Amino acid sequence: MSILETILGRQRVLVKENERVVALYKGAILAILEPGEHMLPNRRGRLETIRHDLTNPVFSSNIEKAIFDRLPDEAARQLTVFRTGRNEVEVVERDGQVFAALAPDRRLTVWTDAGPWTSTRVDASENLAVDPALMRRLGQARKAELMTVHPVVDGQAGLLFVDGTLAGTLEPGVHAFWNVGKMVQVKVVDLKRQSLDVAGQELLTRDRVTIRVNIAAEYQVVDPVKAVTAVKDFAEALYRALQLAFRKTLGAMTLDQILEKKVSVDEDAAAKVRADMAAIGIEVFDIALKDVILPGEMRDILNQVVAAEKQAEANVIRRREETNATRSLLNTAKVMAENPVMLRLKELETLEAIAGKVERLTVHNGTGGLMNDLVRLRDD
Repeated sequence: MSILETILGRQRVLVKENERVVALYKGAILAILEPGEHMLPNRRGRLETIRHDLTNPVFSSNIEKAIFDRLPDEAARQLTVFRTGRNEVEVVERDGQVFAALAPDRRLTVWTDAGPWTSTRVDASENLAVDPALMRRLGQARKAELMTVHPVVDGQAGLLFVDGTLAGTLEPGVHAFWNVGKMVQVKVVDLKRQSLDVAGQELLTRDRVTIRVNIAAEYQVVDPVKAVTAVKDFAEALYRALQLAFRKTLGAMTLDQILEKKVSVDEDAAAKVRADMAAIGIEVFDIALKDVILPGEMRDILNQVVAAEKQAEANVIRRREETNATRSLLNTAKVMAENPVMLRLKELETLEAIAGKVERLTVHNGTGGLMNDLVRLRDD
């Protein structure tokens, strides 16, 4: 400060292009200074200046209200105020870029010259859905804390609940909703064909044998609203329905009947399952008994029964073959008895077979003795 400034009780204040200065004299707001050189009163050092860098465009000060009360025209020219109502959301943009997203009952004050500023205000009480273009911009700017995003892919349906009440269904796509003032939930339901396994179910057959079975069924959700609102969990409801149907069906059958027809299920029980599920929007297709698992001791007994049956079948086959062989021998004996030449040929065949298996063969009476009878038979 120069001597002249001290004598005159004034102070020179230099404001840069990227700055704004709030000046107070004797504790009262004097002015908002724009870029340039300013001479301000400063008797006894009572001048106070507060500098603001426009690179941070937000004006946050405990004297903000006093500025608007004392200098309303100047404040309105220098500062831009964004304020939201009880159910409103406002997206503030700076030079075409998302700068902030204001929740309900919020206020944001910025330096006007740090702009240009624009805003989009939405009444969330009337429209909870976020415009898809705005949703993408908020996501890219990482200002998505005021909305929830719910993707729904092909083959799915989304059920929208607002404050616990069903508000509608959502088609495949990406949906966003403002999460202010109301509770928004989206339940995604798969509409594709699915399979359900009921594994390891123990039951007692009619002949009092305890078995474990594995059941399989294929189903598809055809009415997602009914499937979600009629029961707490539609998959669990189908699971229980299959359990009861098979317990009723298999409990009335013997073990032998179950083993003989294990790939089928009673049509009446299956029809009841399908009807009960159709009432809650579920279409049931194939129902099958996949596996029947026996206790260890019962499995051993059945193995023994099967082994005995196979052994009996083998014995029958063996006796049949022995009978056929005996009958063939009897027919051969009859032929030889009626034809002595055939008998002698058989003897020679046997001798040939024996000669092929020994190193030396001794024939008494010479070859003539061996062949005489055959020659004589030929002469006859």
